[in-house]
This record gives sequence, C-alpha cells and structure tokens, in this order.
Amino acid sequence: MATSYPLSYISYLSEFHATRDYFECHELLEEYWKAHQGEELTGTWHGLIQIAVGCYHHRRGNRGGALKMWTSALQRLSDHHLVQLGLDGTELLAELQRRRDALEEDAAFPYSDMDLPIRDPKLQEACLAECAKQGWRWGLPSKEAGEDVIHRHLTRDRSEVVGARAQAALERQRSIGRSE
Repeated sequence: MATSYPLSYISYLSEFHATRDYFECHELLEEYWKAHQGEELTGTWHGLIQIAVGCYHHRRGNRGGALKMWTSALQRLSDHHLVQLGLDGTELLAELQRRRDALEEDAAFPYSDMDLPIRDPKLQEACLAECAKQGWRWGLPSKEAGEDVIHRHLTRDRSEVVGARAQAALERQRSIGRSE
C-alpha cells in the first residue's frame, strides 16, 4: 500500500469530511485528475470526483444528478484501486451502491452525510493534520456547513469559463467561415 498520497487527495478527503464542501472537493481533485490522464488511477480519481458531485446533487435535491454521478462512479471504481489509496474499497463500494439503489427506488430518500472509510492510519493522520491547519472540524455535519457550501455553484466566479466558451464559439465561427 502506498504510504504517500497526493496533496490534492489529502485536501479532497479533508474537505469531504470536515467542511462537506463537495463542490470544492470536485475542484481540488479535478485539477489532479486532468494532470494525470492515462495513469493507472485516472479512473479512480474520476470516480472519487463523481462521489463528491453525487453528494452535492443529492444534498440539493437533484435526484437525477446524484443517480447519474453515483452510477458512473460505481463503474469507474474498484476495490483494488481504492485500497491503493488507503480506503476500505469494499465498504465504500457497498455504501455507494446502497445509496444509489435507495435513491433510485425512492425519490424521497433523504440526504445524509457520507464518510469515505479511510483504512490507512497515515492517511487519516495527514487528513486530520490538514484539518487542524485549516481550523476545520473533522466530521462536521452538513447542516452546520452553511448555505454557501450547499449552493456553492451559485457563488463561484465563472468568468474564466464564460470567456473560454466565448473564445471557442468564436473559433468555431471562424472555421465555418473558412470552410464556406
């Protein structure tokens, strides 16, 4: 089992368990995932992102979004790779499947905070140290996280995304003009 983990992963786990800011979890791990395409754990990083996004959707009442993310995460994640990342893969996959199935069967299945079962004591220690450094409390319930965390996508600065989309649209228009 690996004894060192990427800082992005430690930050992801710390946010996941201490701030319950699933949107930030997605942002933290997405950068790492994109920078490590084609590597052995690429699909696992993507699956962990999808767990956080699924939690974000479920907490906000977006059943379809949660189902889509968790279904995809279950397809990407494997016990073997989760164990490599210091987690109890069997327990995590069973909990994710249980939540996905319950939400599929009952649209009113209530949101509850999810914990990722950390098996490696060194990883747990690194996460707790990060929480202490940030002044966060491990295991903070979502109801104490605040509305800004629950609705994070409404408050983020999207100017970079909007600019990139506008530039892409302009490039498409130029290429259409050249092909005519």
